[in-house]
Amino acid sequence: MKRHDLENLKEKVACATLLDKAGFAVDAKESTRRAVKWRRVGEIVIVTHDGSGWFDPLSDAKGDVFSLVTHLDGGAFTDALATVADLVGHDAAIANWKPSAPLRVLSQGISTRWNTRRAPRRGSHSWTYLSQQRFLPPKILRAAFDQNCLREGPCGSMWAAHTDEAGIITGWEERGPQWRGFATGGSKVLFRLGAQDATRLCVVEAAIDAMSLAAIEGFREGTAYLSTGGGWSPTTDAALRVLGSRPGARFIAATDANVQGDRFADRLRQLADDVECGWQRLRPPRDDWNAVLQERAKEQEGRGVKTRRGLPHARRTRQG
Repeated sequence: MKRHDLENLKEKVACATLLDKAGFAVDAKESTRRAVKWRRVGEIVIVTHDGSGWFDPLSDAKGDVFSLVTHLDGGAFTDALATVADLVGHDAAIANWKPSAPLRVLSQGISTRWNTRRAPRRGSHSWTYLSQQRFLPPKILRAAFDQNCLREGPCGSMWAAHTDEAGIITGWEERGPQWRGFATGGSKVLFRLGAQDATRLCVVEAAIDAMSLAAIEGFREGTAYLSTGGGWSPTTDAALRVLGSRPGARFIAATDANVQGDRFADRLRQLADDVECGWQRLRPPRDDWNAVLQERAKEQEGRGVKTRRGLPHARRTRQG
């Protein structure tokens, strides 16, 4: 088939159509306009470029609709051609899904947009969301403020900064009562909270979970609480390798208690092997660390006692 014919075929079949036919479903809570997350048991595919591109956040796999066929089903390129050709004229019912939040054209740079936002403060919408809905204690919020990790987002949301090794802000996780996304035009590296020279490196999938684990552990000495923002970009991989190369470093894979979390943990174990540092799996006894924090806080409120420090009972396995 000539290149012109291939391009014409690609334009007629969106990645979303293929995923819909393969039994995937959109995860609306974790999707944005530019990156729509599709899930099937144990598998995740992020669709980008208005439906013409995709990538697997748990591996290096990415490409167009043809490579998506081989990623899902294996087989030769000729098999992929046949599969895509059979889908011409068939659109997924939700192939054109878009989040309800309005798209804003942002011409300002990342650092400028960050610096024009205020840090959360007592009584603000963002502080209320984090403290009353997410049960994060004031001590953790003040620590995140002191380390320039948090900003007030629109509509009661919060921004949690991702930074590179030099401390330059590259983007931010956006979380709120009705919104979840990542900074438009930004790039995921790591959300970082805790000691800058830490050797105990707790890696989670969301900034709120990083702050939640810090609260549960009482800000353990010599520990950094890190979030990948739910992805594993090349910049995230590079940043983790730098941290893991520190003398005495140990990764704590504190990712979610589900298939995706286990896959993240395994990938972190492989990275630890590459840089020859320690590794430990710390699996939350609930879905994630914020769920654990909320459960503890509600139980203690019911008993009329103050929040205590200390890690709840969690199943651990060690390696390295």
